Amino acid sequence: MLKRVDRVQIAVADLNHAEKIATAVFGAEALRRDQVAPLCARRATMQAGTSLLELVEPDGAGPVKDFVDRWGSGLFAAGFSVDDLDAAAHHLEKQGAKLKRAPGQVFLDPSETLGMRVVISQRHERPPVGLIKWIYEVTNVVGNWRAAADKYAALFALDPAKFVPIESKDFGYAGVLTMYDSPARLDRIEIAETIKPELAMGRYHRKRGDSLYMFFVETDDVSAMAQRIEAAGSKANVWRHDEAGAAEMFIHPNQFLGVLVGVSRSEVAWTWSGDPERAPRAAQKRALPK
Repeated sequence: MLKRVDRVQIAVADLNHAEKIATAVFGAEALRRDQVAPLCARRATMQAGTSLLELVEPDGAGPVKDFVDRWGSGLFAAGFSVDDLDAAAHHLEKQGAKLKRAPGQVFLDPSETLGMRVVISQRHERPPVGLIKWIYEVTNVVGNWRAAADKYAALFALDPAKFVPIESKDFGYAGVLTMYDSPARLDRIEIAETIKPELAMGRYHRKRGDSLYMFFVETDDVSAMAQRIEAAGSKANVWRHDEAGAAEMFIHPNQFLGVLVGVSRSEVAWTWSGDPERAPRAAQKRALPK
């Protein structure tokens, strides 16, 4: 049912300030402003790559105000797109989910998932803008990744045969990638269960419980992203290099609206996404003299 990880919603206290940060970090472009009645929020929609950033600011009592009052600015919701929004809503209701609706969108409260607030939109393909290609992953940190995988396979009509197991000793978690359209695309929910509670993800889960943790984007130029971070006076955390140069980095929450963002160069994420030979082939091609 799900076709793309096509947006994220980020709760903020000040839309004007948040728009400037999104432009500085991603080269994002402002599209429109409106209100989102189900969230009691004012919204600024920006495009980065082919994906959207929905910045939501409290407009009275409601879920966005509750989030900002408790946590400050941060990752509020994962956004997925579908080919038929009415059919998707019907399927979700058949699964017992309670929905809220707005023009062109359906909203799921975190109580309907494993702590992951969701907005589902009609799929639209867009020409890319800015420094990234697209958002391809949201991470949902949970207490039991197997139970979450079973629930999401049913709730979102996903094919478990496409799921890819994942484990990271460096970051202290195990789980699964719910690949939507592999091997054509990387779009997925990363379901992560912490196995080292003393590390950052473990501490986050202990504090917030089952919840959204971060999102990942793909770019053709990780170094350009790093230069943006350093131009703003912060240190860029380039995590991985290969023969073609900077391959992966992380943007820390204090550098982007309270949100942890992973950045991988085109094809690199296939290393841990079910096709490990694809990344070195791409790196070798990129490293060839032009």
